[in-house]
Amino acid sequence: MPFLPLVLLALLASCEGGPANASRERQEGHVGFPAADRPVAEIVSARWSSEEARDRVNEAEEVMDRAGIKPGMTVADIGAGEGYYTIRLAQRVGKEGRVLAEDIIPDVRDALATRVARERLNNVSVVLGLPADPRLPENSFDRVLMVHMYHEIGEPYEFLWRMRPSLRPGGQVIVVDADRPTQHHGTPPELLKCEFAAVGYSLVSMEKMPKAGGYIAIFQASGERPEPRTIKACKGPTPATGKAG
Repeated sequence: MPFLPLVLLALLASCEGGPANASRERQEGHVGFPAADRPVAEIVSARWSSEEARDRVNEAEEVMDRAGIKPGMTVADIGAGEGYYTIRLAQRVGKEGRVLAEDIIPDVRDALATRVARERLNNVSVVLGLPADPRLPENSFDRVLMVHMYHEIGEPYEFLWRMRPSLRPGGQVIVVDADRPTQHHGTPPELLKCEFAAVGYSLVSMEKMPKAGGYIAIFQASGERPEPRTIKACKGPTPATGKAG
């Protein structure tokens, strides 16, 4: 199993600001990647809605069903926040499965790690990512979940490019978001498809999902990962038409 124990992962993540990592970011970060040609939503809260309200409409169960998440799988929860999906993913994949919960805010990561320890979820690891790099181990995940957070990614092309090697053969990325402009905490479906396609992902399916506040889209890696300098930014929707260009 490619995961390190929870305590060691937390220690490694806490050192992300060290000289070696800072040097790596200066050398590799943002080199050749296009900027997003659309607004980026501000991170305003680790909570999208209350867990009780989400459970009343069976949100997590339906998302996991549609994503095909089964016992024994290895799953990443990106932008895990307070851990609504992390906790339920841990239950779904079971003792033989693994969940890696990632967030970019240290205090949020620490609070989730405390919750995971309190609930004795031995199949969960909690790590600190970077805004443009989720820092996932390569060839490790059957599913990567991104729920109500994609619109907050400031460097989507670099983020998706760095995330792609973490997928196992047949692995899929699951995006849940609202169908509204990115500055209003959603992502127009056509824009989402364009940005994923620009980094070499193909759309498997996209369906409306009112219970989760919008839609669910499933992608998988397709072909070779493009060179960063060949990636072309997608045009976001204009306020006048609301349609993706």
